[in-house]
Amino acid sequence: MKKPFTLFAVLLTALLTACGWQFKNSERFPEELRTLRYESADQYSDMSRILRNQLLLNDITLVPQENNNHIATLRLNSAESTSRVASVFKQAREAEKILSLTVKATVSVPEKGDYPLEVSVFRTFFDDSRAALAKSEEQESIMKQMYEQASRQLLIKMVGLHKELSNTK
Repeated sequence: MKKPFTLFAVLLTALLTACGWQFKNSERFPEELRTLRYESADQYSDMSRILRNQLLLNDITLVPQENNNHIATLRLNSAESTSRVASVFKQAREAEKILSLTVKATVSVPEKGDYPLEVSVFRTFFDDSRAALAKSEEQESIMKQMYEQASRQLLIKMVGLHKELSNTK
């Protein structure tokens, strides 16, 4: 009777760890960052919208940009994407590209200071010019995934500010 239960427990543990499952909100945001003003030069850009959605999904309360001087501010400074040729076909046409995205943001906490955040995401992209329309759609899809990954990385870095914010009290 004990052997099947042990086997089941080991199998369940292996499956859950293999798929990357984890408890939601296993990391806690610092209390100073649970309510934020969110600023971006272009509120309607893909990066800005995706970051705003990630904040809301993580139970961060976003307040309007009024005279709330006692509330922390997350400012999306820039999101720069570049591509480099990684390999070429025999005909000297580019075959594979490396797409990179660098996102810079700043968290400003009243009476504690400004904390610059920067994340970079890289992906490879096979570029076949014979299927230009399909590749254009694929590249847009990859860029949106990169925006989502960069947004999650920014949130992880914000969680990491917990130690710095507690030291400056």
